[in-house]
Amino acid sequence: LLVLVAMHAHPANADVKQAACSALGNIANGTDAQAEARKQAVVDALPPIFAAMLAHPADADVQKMACGALCTIAACRDAQAKARKQAAVNALPLVVAAMRAHQTSADVQQAACKALGTIANGAGAQAEARRQAAVGALPLV
Repeated sequence: LLVLVAMHAHPANADVKQAACSALGNIANGTDAQAEARKQAVVDALPPIFAAMLAHPADADVQKMACGALCTIAACRDAQAKARKQAAVNALPLVVAAMRAHQTSADVQQAACKALGTIANGAGAQAEARRQAAVGALPLV
């Protein structure tokens, strides 16, 4: 995806990271027949999203868009859904950090809560482990 090329080419530019996270979330969004294939295609975007969150912890817009993208990528019910959620679990500390850093931003709090809920959702041992990993955010919610 060219969006990932842009993220890589401009590692210190918060505006590029914000726009890229927004684009990735929109690319992965939808319930049409191709939506699950798009979600799977953007799984490679998870590490760059994590990197954007790490590079710009004080930028509320980057954090909001990154949390939104994580939520959209993790939200699905197809055969690869569990694998995407397991990959997204690595973002939980970053989501919690965003909530702590931006406690007065309703937009960040909302996007982060949605991301936490989506990543933790599901049944079985892996879902239980994801829920346990999300516990760090409970004092903030």
